[in-house]
Amino acid sequence: MIQLSDFLLHRGNQFLLPGHKRKGPKKHFFILHLFLLVSFCSQAQNSVKIIVKTEDNKLPLASASVFIPQLKKGTMTDSSGSAVLTNLPIGKVQIEVSFIGYTTIEKMIAVPSAKEVEIMLEEADEEDNPNIIITATRTDRSIRNTPTRVEVIAGGEISENISMRPGEIKMLLNETTGIITQQTSAISNTADLRIQELAGRYTQILRDGFPLYSGMSEGLSLVQIAPLDLRQVEIIKGSSSTLYGGGAIAGLVNLVSKTPTEKRDLSFLANATSGGGLDLSSFFGQRFKKFGLTIFSSRNTNQPYDPSGIGFTAIPKFARYTLTPRLFYYGNKTNVNAGISYITEDRLGGNMDFVKNGRAGYYEKNNSDRFTTQLGVIHRFNDHTSLNIRNSYNHFKRISSNPSYQFDGLQQSSFSEISINAGKEQLQWVGGLNLYTDKFNETLHSSHPLRNYHHSTVGGFLQSTWSPAGVFSLEAGIREDHNSQYGSVLLPRVAALFHFSNSFSSRIGGGLGYKLPTLFTEETEERQYQDVLPIDEDRASYEKSAGANIDFTYTTSIDEVRLMINPLFFYTRINHPLVLIPTGTQFQLVNAGGFTDSKGMDVSFRLSLDKIKFYSGYSYTIAQNHFNGQTTVYPLAPRHKLHFDLVYEIENSLRVAFETYYTGPQQLSDDTKGRSYWLTGALIEKSWKHFSLFINGEDLNNVKQTDWGAIYNGPGTNPTFSDIYAPLEGRTINGGIKIML
Repeated sequence: MIQLSDFLLHRGNQFLLPGHKRKGPKKHFFILHLFLLVSFCSQAQNSVKIIVKTEDNKLPLASASVFIPQLKKGTMTDSSGSAVLTNLPIGKVQIEVSFIGYTTIEKMIAVPSAKEVEIMLEEADEEDNPNIIITATRTDRSIRNTPTRVEVIAGGEISENISMRPGEIKMLLNETTGIITQQTSAISNTADLRIQELAGRYTQILRDGFPLYSGMSEGLSLVQIAPLDLRQVEIIKGSSSTLYGGGAIAGLVNLVSKTPTEKRDLSFLANATSGGGLDLSSFFGQRFKKFGLTIFSSRNTNQPYDPSGIGFTAIPKFARYTLTPRLFYYGNKTNVNAGISYITEDRLGGNMDFVKNGRAGYYEKNNSDRFTTQLGVIHRFNDHTSLNIRNSYNHFKRISSNPSYQFDGLQQSSFSEISINAGKEQLQWVGGLNLYTDKFNETLHSSHPLRNYHHSTVGGFLQSTWSPAGVFSLEAGIREDHNSQYGSVLLPRVAALFHFSNSFSSRIGGGLGYKLPTLFTEETEERQYQDVLPIDEDRASYEKSAGANIDFTYTTSIDEVRLMINPLFFYTRINHPLVLIPTGTQFQLVNAGGFTDSKGMDVSFRLSLDKIKFYSGYSYTIAQNHFNGQTTVYPLAPRHKLHFDLVYEIENSLRVAFETYYTGPQQLSDDTKGRSYWLTGALIEKSWKHFSLFINGEDLNNVKQTDWGAIYNGPGTNPTFSDIYAPLEGRTINGGIKIML
């Protein structure tokens, strides 16, 4: 619209219309008032209609955010993908359109606009995409604009991992810089996740923000979660208990599930391995106007496998079944999602003659049943304020046994939370209350004392993100938790983001964390909880941590070449950690007199040129125990880790990947040192419209710890196993088919 100033010429105290003669006072003021009124009304009524659709299938995208940063004004799209912005000034404005899992689009539009503005959003599949929306920090910001440092494993890397290990996420996480999966049983292949080389119990694993994988299930979780229904994985390193409560001392991992879209997502996978494994899985997801549905199912089995010929299983015999249906409702102001998950598994490792033929020999049996529920409700009062109600329940039954002992336990936990998200882009905040319960009951099969417990923890939290300018954002939060046995704990956290330029940014942050003392640690898991006494709740106390980190990110692009370098420096200290000490013929978990710390750096490097992508990561970590005035090296914590990943990919047609990993020497618990080693792998996947074929090789140079010496002492009927720090299964080949309908 033409401005009033384009029509009027100012001469002294009089105004003239171009090309018109001077009028009398009454006519002059009448014309002036008329133009002022027309201009005011036109500005007040200026509006733009935005239509948001998906790029691949041109379907409308509901609940997408449409925001004008310069005006701090925004709204959400309705079920037809439409959003109307009103009362806009005449001229040009820049809009930001975003949706979780899609690339954020920034576009300059003219106001007013007689035509609808159509925006197409692409799925955010690239791991280094700065506009991927993060959910773990509770603010649903893009990774570029989130003050807390978050690493994301997105679609492309998840798809590659599905072809490598479709039955578990252990490899997916192990390939991330600064993370290692530590095997806790030589013959059952159970494992924990370590961030910055700290024990697995210090890492909190979430599913869509729900704490479902803690306690007794930790050693089995990584080998029981299949990746086919994952959209992305979010990783926060460092103390993060302010976000979700106790457990995130070393960091947290949030597994984000796929949600239904207008386009049907129906996929099947079949995979077989040279180690006797067979994986069958399927996923369905689709939205039907106001309702949506996803269903994931899988069957994963393996035959006992002993590539070294030592008489014990490197891969146990197991059979696992998974079923996870979820239902979604999309209302005008209220969205609801509810789901259940059931996983049952029988796992048997040990003497090959016993496992295959039932003859006498040492064994480890793990029979488990996991049933979980999830419920989430989001009610939007307006464009900037919403009420969130969430609840989850976890029922985990596990029976572990060997020839001389049987552990039989049931852990039931629940998580309930109510919170409010409010504010605009410049200042966002979230606050709420939550209740976490954890109950463990043991069925006694011996004269050993019961180790039952029942914990209830109530907490309140408040977090705000302040972005006064485009070059700076500050995030601060505080939480207070109160446990019925161990009292209260206060947990502040702060993080800052600095955009020095479009290519260079930095994040700095720190916070406190804590962990409730329970029976379930890596050391007790390795013993199958045999001869471990109950925790003395009158003497035990929280494990508390403090941590800080700073990183720098440099990105640049020249034509089709894109480069990213991201170094991170960190420090985490855990005061009075739980340690397992002998008391006669038994063992007791007690708080150590001192602290454990981990310090070092991670460096990530990414380079892409059209269809070729190169990834590299290096981590240098010093992890130590400082107990009773003595400093010792933290066991099973390699100081050096290095990986390279080279990928050639033609989208929807061909993927060829080659990777290699280096793990440095490690201090073992018997005061010896493990050897360093290199691992290599390769993948080829050819895709057509509705299916793809893949073949993958792991540990192609056939590295096995058993080649360097015995992994157990004593007789084969009652062995004592050494620390496992290198692969046992050696070279494995797998291949299969994916079907997409």
